[in-house]
Amino acid sequence: MATPPTCINEIKEDRNAPNIGTQSRSGYIWLAYSVFFFLEPAMRHSTRFWLEMLAIYAVFLATYITYMNVRSIRVRYVLLGVFYLIGLLTFPFNGGASSFFVYAAAFLPFAIESTTLFGWILAVQCIGVAVETWSFHVNPIGATATVFFILVVGISNAFIAKQKRTDARLRAAQQENVQLAAVAERERIARDLHDVLGHTLSVIVLKAELAKRLMQEGPAQNIPRAAQELADVESTARTALAEVREAIGGYRARGLTAELAHARQTLDSAGVTLLWQPPPADAPPLSATEETVLSLSVREAVTNIVRHAEATRCTMRLTPTPEGFHALLVEDDGRHPIQQEGNGLRGMRERVTSLGGRISIRSEQGTQLLIELPITVSQKVTA
Repeated sequence: MATPPTCINEIKEDRNAPNIGTQSRSGYIWLAYSVFFFLEPAMRHSTRFWLEMLAIYAVFLATYITYMNVRSIRVRYVLLGVFYLIGLLTFPFNGGASSFFVYAAAFLPFAIESTTLFGWILAVQCIGVAVETWSFHVNPIGATATVFFILVVGISNAFIAKQKRTDARLRAAQQENVQLAAVAERERIARDLHDVLGHTLSVIVLKAELAKRLMQEGPAQNIPRAAQELADVESTARTALAEVREAIGGYRARGLTAELAHARQTLDSAGVTLLWQPPPADAPPLSATEETVLSLSVREAVTNIVRHAEATRCTMRLTPTPEGFHALLVEDDGRHPIQQEGNGLRGMRERVTSLGGRISIRSEQGTQLLIELPITVSQKVTA
């Protein structure tokens, strides 16, 4: 009597988990251990006994092939019971049928994840063999060997099954992390492109409309101004191209001082006066991440003012608060306050909250945008 080796096959442990026991042709190799089932017929030299054993083996073989190809966990539970039942029916007459018990024990750990339940079922299998040995006066040595192999193979495969499940969960978690990282990267790129192109394209449209209006008015004195606006359109377009390249390379902002200078230029073109308090040189120290978030917030705020607000004045203030925040306030006197958040404001909110900050928008006599970022410990010590 011999036993199949460990790790014959695996079954998925729950209905929602991926199948960790994808069938392959290698699973049929372990049928070689069923050859011991024919030792008894070979020694008896009885044609009738041979035919009976071949019929039983045909049932076993059909069960094995079905098990190797079926994906339903419930069907596999039934097939494991069939393995054991074939062993019970045949063991009193053919000691080689002990292989069927061991096949059932070998597959069992991959079908049942609960260690407690597995232990009880394995114990019931051993008790069943013992009861049948006593009832039918089976050779106790062969029965003892059968129980031994049931325990050894079952327990060994229990450890292997646990490792298989752990590996499967780890692979699933890694795959999920890759997918989440891809989604986060797509969202980052979408925000960056919106911040870069939304602002610069708005400036291009604004200056192109101004140049068109100047040229339509006709007087010769407007031509130099129109030419200047068109030159600004070209310059802004080149800047947009460079910013797109920078965004693709992972660069997110050019610094708060440079962003404020560009904001002033953009607002001047739209006829909006910008007042910055305090002056950029007196702004509080910021980390690179904080400066990036605030720079992109200034860019989005200016874009919204130029596009929608119809404002004449804009005030920006960046000051520390007693609660330990950098507070950026952007106010305008526009006639069209923000009614709902678009992609730009949504991206701004996501960046601010990712740093533990908060954002609020008020629409009273214009729009007030307040962004608060927590001051880091190192900056508090420096201050």
